Amino acid sequence: MDNATATIHFATFLSPILYATYEHIARYLGEKVGFPTTLRVGQSFEEFAKGQIDVAFICGLPYVRMTSLNNCPVELLAAPVLIGKRYQHRPIYFSDVIVRSESQHTCFDDLRGCVWAYNERASHSGCNLVCYSLLERGKSPEYFGETVKSGSHLRSIEMVLQGEVDAAAIDSHLMDVLRSKDQELAARLRVVDMLGPSSIPPVVVSKMMDNELKCKMQETLVTMHLDDCGAKQLREGLIERFAIVTDEDYGDLRGILDRVEGVEFPFE
Repeated sequence: MDNATATIHFATFLSPILYATYEHIARYLGEKVGFPTTLRVGQSFEEFAKGQIDVAFICGLPYVRMTSLNNCPVELLAAPVLIGKRYQHRPIYFSDVIVRSESQHTCFDDLRGCVWAYNERASHSGCNLVCYSLLERGKSPEYFGETVKSGSHLRSIEMVLQGEVDAAAIDSHLMDVLRSKDQELAARLRVVDMLGPSSIPPVVVSKMMDNELKCKMQETLVTMHLDDCGAKQLREGLIERFAIVTDEDYGDLRGILDRVEGVEFPFE
């Protein structure tokens, strides 16, 4: 990154509902550290090893999986602290278990035999935490009558609203943003349980990046909320600030992964 024409390549592996916020963050960081930036939707985590991605917004579960590799290509940069009382000014989030507002289901224990949507098996909030919660609550892996892979949190929400499924677990950050933008949507859905809290999806950086630049980017990111323009951009995404996190902070996700691996669940 010592070349004046170099570009910092950002990618997001998270929901497109927050793409504009990630775009603001990428642009802000680039302006502050003196490099142009790009942002695109990530296709594969192998892009880190190939040098195609420098910084990314990713789910905590693939981060934990990558750290188990002999040559983990990434390290933590920071993690968001969300706006809202339930987040306690900490880098955590929840999985909101949602049903239609007119549903007779009132809690997780009402969902036996229901049709359940999940976004993808590699998701912590949409699937892995659900599997863990079933075990921790003494329920069998076949607790739900049917499980349907939706492909994304947004599609899971759509399936609940259209009555194609009864319930789903949705990233609470995503749900907060959707409810803030669409009051009608908020009225059509009801949260019957919160799973978690869990360590929140982090911002990771390629280990191939120059260490001095990494430090500059980290410092810029965790002080972004102190800049009026930066703070405004964060608030639009319901982010209070970014905080420095360590690998140990993701021990909760490792414990959950260890608990559910080896147990057969009806999720693809």
